[in-house]
Amino acid sequence: MREALDDTGVSGIGGATTRIYRRQPQFGTVRTAHPVEQEVGIEQYVTDVDGTGGRLRAEPEAFQVRELESFGTEPLDADPDAYPHLVLRVTLRRWETNAFADRLADRLGISRERVNWAGTKDKHAVTTQLFSVDGVDCGELPELPRAELTPVGRAGRPILFGDLAGNAFEVTVHDPDRPANAAEITTQLRAFAGTDGAGVPNYFGQQRFGSKRTVTHEVGLAVVRRDWETAVVTYVGNPSEREPARTREARAFAAETRDWQATLDRFPGHLRYERAMLHRLVEGDDDPADFRAALETTPENLQRLFVNAAQSYVFNRILSTRLERGLPFDRPVPGDVVCFADSDAPAGLALPDQDRTQRVTEARVDTVTRHCERDRAFVTAPLVGTETAFASGEPGEIERTVCEAVGLEPAAFDLPGAFDSTGTRRAVLVRPGLSYTRDPLRFDFRLPRGSYATVLLREFLKTDPERL
Repeated sequence: MREALDDTGVSGIGGATTRIYRRQPQFGTVRTAHPVEQEVGIEQYVTDVDGTGGRLRAEPEAFQVRELESFGTEPLDADPDAYPHLVLRVTLRRWETNAFADRLADRLGISRERVNWAGTKDKHAVTTQLFSVDGVDCGELPELPRAELTPVGRAGRPILFGDLAGNAFEVTVHDPDRPANAAEITTQLRAFAGTDGAGVPNYFGQQRFGSKRTVTHEVGLAVVRRDWETAVVTYVGNPSEREPARTREARAFAAETRDWQATLDRFPGHLRYERAMLHRLVEGDDDPADFRAALETTPENLQRLFVNAAQSYVFNRILSTRLERGLPFDRPVPGDVVCFADSDAPAGLALPDQDRTQRVTEARVDTVTRHCERDRAFVTAPLVGTETAFASGEPGEIERTVCEAVGLEPAAFDLPGAFDSTGTRRAVLVRPGLSYTRDPLRFDFRLPRGSYATVLLREFLKTDPERL
């Protein structure tokens, strides 16, 4: 059992004054995370009560996501020369975001790079979000299956990743075994958050790393080490038991033989990114430049995702270590770096502004704690990049130890092209404004951009991540 200290105070022993910082409350035996979650740096649950069980996404309508928009537009009749990007509000049913962008670009007869969006959404869901398309008029928009496209305005630049405030969710759990347990889980999540509202560690969810194969971060770690061959073989090879037999066999053949033409003949047609890499490898001589060129056949947003996934894995491990040591998530300790709230966030959404940070000294702990209690400040951990400055004190020691264990340092992220990353910091706690009903078991909540619904819902269901 890890220690659970009282609220911040001071005690004197032999004339010495010692400040005591409240560590995170513990609820009993630590419940270890699912093995698949441990692969991506999530080591445990916050709550120790049995989960409700059940499954998500039994049908798309049971998992609905609506983007909380923050991208401004001009009217649709604005000058297309000055505002060349047509902005669409798109509702998708059972569409993977990249696949939809590919299909839309193909039907419009334009480059895929002219289609942009702010955040990748779940495939097995009903999702509503903004897209921008460069150099297209309303009358050119095609009809696509399971997609509803509504033009909303024009813009002088494309929508970029992160151009949203957050997402609102309505999620129904099918066939829960113990729905009544949601009450105690909520109570424990409120204690963890330090307020009346529930809160969870702001982990990156499983889908960040691959829904069937958790390899995206492994590709990214190889990229950061400039091991282009390992990056490609990890992405093309590495079969998973969660994939169809034909796909597993093709991946195993690739890893064992490095016969790229024969592998290409075996690969299913729908694995288009792997096939594009293989086509490039067939043309080359298997030198590092060829493997890098093969990886660069993927869209730039996927190239960035590889490195982002590596950063996310390190971040998850930092949070797991902080949780293991019992450091609080809802308030700082000396040495922590906090960021402040975005004043332009929609009402009712606590949105961290990672560009406004401050290191917390011992003299400032109490003041910053009060800001954290009011959602005006947030304790952070790094998404490591070239401009990362580690925290100090125990939080900084955790950050450095995890990076050393993974074999990375900030300078390693000075990479070519889309792989380069300066890094940032991210809040370690997310408070989702949760409400739920028992019959049916349905959760309604809102999350800031970059936070994952499954990170909240895993605490309630406590099931195989594939059922999330």
